Amino acid sequence: MDNSVTDDAGRRTVLAFDGDCGFCQTAVRQIRRRARPRMETVAWQALPPELTGPHLERLDQEVLLFDGDRVRDGGALALAGLLASSTARRYRGLGRLLRLPLIRTAANLVYRGVARNRQRLPGGTAACAVPRPLH
Repeated sequence: MDNSVTDDAGRRTVLAFDGDCGFCQTAVRQIRRRARPRMETVAWQALPPELTGPHLERLDQEVLLFDGDRVRDGGALALAGLLASSTARRYRGLGRLLRLPLIRTAANLVYRGVARNRQRLPGGTAACAVPRPLH
């Protein structure tokens, strides 16, 4: 099965996650196993530096959804995009639901809380700790 999604212009859509974080690896693996998304998931460290370089600060803080060489979404919305690409109807619906205005706000709050504490969650280690933003 082809695990990539392309847009009308033929650009590859990829969810980039922190490959140094055990919690992130576990979470992505579980989503892939359960939701079976068509979208590719790649540790951002394995992507070309010309793609990730301008976004390193964000990549330390959140998952990013790349459409070709541009960032489409980050954090909870990026995960919603991954779920929306699922081959399973219920996960596609969940991905769409997470984009609704009030639910999106709640999902962003939950995502930020999880991201700030990922080193304390199952699979997390000290390497998972999110650095404090520069601003």
